[in-house]
Amino acid sequence: MTTTPTTRIGGWLLAPLAWLLMTLLSTSLGLVVWFMALMSPQAHQALSVQSSQSVVMWYLSMASAAAIWAYTLWLTFAFFKRRALVRKHYIIWLLVCVLLALKAFAFSPVNDALAVRQLLFPLLAAALFAPYFRTSRRVKDTFVNE
Repeated sequence: MTTTPTTRIGGWLLAPLAWLLMTLLSTSLGLVVWFMALMSPQAHQALSVQSSQSVVMWYLSMASAAAIWAYTLWLTFAFFKRRALVRKHYIIWLLVCVLLALKAFAFSPVNDALAVRQLLFPLLAAALFAPYFRTSRRVKDTFVNE
């Protein structure tokens, strides 16, 4: 592992870092809710009366939430260590967040205003941060560690 003197995380990089940390916090809280539901006998009763397709979808949603949490946690550590692979993986992570927001927009039984608002923030973050991570000199100078 080589560590070279790099530009510190600062400036406009604080905004993508804040987005990453807020997503980590919100997915952590979401996982706590999922696991609390798993421990609840009422949840098991409610799942037992559902169709097998609904139960499978519930567990797939839980697995995808755990996967995005793990990916976000790994990316957060890589961000703080200023790894070179952060540039590529942050863009991938933004696109995954947009895909998850689209999934929620299409399949969640919530009103349209809430669904659009939940879709708007990941789209805005991807539209702003993806080009920044691809072209910014500061990003290229900051994320250089192996």
